[in-house]
Amino acid sequence: MLDHDICYRAVQSRDARFDGMFFTAVRTTGIYCRPSCGARTPLRDHVHFYPTAAAAQQAGYRACKRCRPDATPNSPEWNSRSDVVGRAMRLIADGVVDREGVAGLAKRLSYSPRQVNRQLLAELGAGPQALARAQRSRTARILLETTARPMTDVAFAAGFRSVRQFNETIRAVYALTPSAVRSRVHPRTAAPQGPSADVIRLRLPYRPPLDFRGLLEFLAARAIPGVEECTSDTYRRVLALPHQLAVVSLQAPQRSLQTTPSVRSPYIDCAIRLQDLRDLTAAVQRCRRLLDLDSDPQAVAAVLMGDARLAPLVAANPGRRVVGHVDEHELAVRAVLGQQVSIAAARSLAGKLSVRYGEALPAADGTLTHAFPTAAALAAAAPLDLPMPNARRQALGALIAALAEGRIRLDAGADRDAVSAQLEELPGIGPWTVAYIRMRSLSDPDAFLATDLGLRQAMAKLGLPTGRKEVLALADKWRPWRAYAQQYLWAVTGTRLAPQSSDGVRA
Repeated sequence: MLDHDICYRAVQSRDARFDGMFFTAVRTTGIYCRPSCGARTPLRDHVHFYPTAAAAQQAGYRACKRCRPDATPNSPEWNSRSDVVGRAMRLIADGVVDREGVAGLAKRLSYSPRQVNRQLLAELGAGPQALARAQRSRTARILLETTARPMTDVAFAAGFRSVRQFNETIRAVYALTPSAVRSRVHPRTAAPQGPSADVIRLRLPYRPPLDFRGLLEFLAARAIPGVEECTSDTYRRVLALPHQLAVVSLQAPQRSLQTTPSVRSPYIDCAIRLQDLRDLTAAVQRCRRLLDLDSDPQAVAAVLMGDARLAPLVAANPGRRVVGHVDEHELAVRAVLGQQVSIAAARSLAGKLSVRYGEALPAADGTLTHAFPTAAALAAAAPLDLPMPNARRQALGALIAALAEGRIRLDAGADRDAVSAQLEELPGIGPWTVAYIRMRSLSDPDAFLATDLGLRQAMAKLGLPTGRKEVLALADKWRPWRAYAQQYLWAVTGTRLAPQSSDGVRA
């Protein structure tokens, strides 16, 4: 439940750390804002606080035109929570309701639609349809402001069922017609021409500080030729989205490369070349998950700085993030490929798989040519002809079959504990691999690789115990941010770029 006193103090101080965590609705104006809105602070008795924009919209409020409350980072709560509400929010953000309806959302959660609706309403004041509606309006605004597409294309690409529904929703949320939303954009961005006409450019906001260089280093060390590429300031890759392939480019503006919290409204520049506009919502959410942009680095630092041994590491390099992934199945396959081999060897194996079994782009985009193969494509090609020990080949085959058949689901709404138990039942999948998948594929902020060799080397260098039980006992004080502590410890010996599995291989 939102504490009215805490929320109002955040509004009074215009504290941007709370942007996206709750929304301020002003009864006298009928407008809802982000906490850091620069407008005059409303009287205490005139405001009501909502945990989501959808709940504010459901109550009849429209979005502030000054602070644009829909252009905020998402609440970090939805990444950390593993209950039904948290899982539902992650799936809705990925566009599941638009693609599969509320029934599809409920099926993924193993609940009835009525139960899901009741739990979301009770906690958030908005059901799945209202939450999806708020997301559709945000996607529509992006398309209206960044493309010259016809209104009908925008409506259906954003997930609306009809143009009438699209028009009514945009008017209700923004108090503007779709044409008026588009006309407010600077002419130079309203109608791109030439090869860039199919590229959608947008900003991905985050809470500072952000160690973007550290993210690039991590991704560059693992970039698969033909699928990914990294430069000194940009990450590009092919995305396999629900409808078609896409190419995304992520780059931090120069001021966003700073790691001090004084940066105002920081964001990542994102350019997406889509073959199907309906994939925009999923593409944006997966990019956010890849870079961990919904994290609250100050909340993480508040816990980790409490440990005298970690405090200097956190202070020296604030804003480290846990790199996620844009394709959960891809990450799981790559985790097994990387067992007990170097990163270079794992990249080579992944590159061979991509060339042989991955879907090719209609035309090469620079060095990018293929998507990483789907679990179904790999399952159809089994047994895979790769230079690896038979035990690891069997482990990879078992994992691919489980993913392709749907016996193990690693989507945004997966039950982390249940998935971990299922993975542990597969041959050749040990604690390191399970924890690594949980950390990056399932975005668990408390995942911890207690048996990792690089972690133990870092602990030894800091004069800390290295036994598994002792490491786990020490890490208890880092909860619920053990995955972030792992990033800082890997950096001690440089193994943040090359963590190594210590899993034994079971028959």
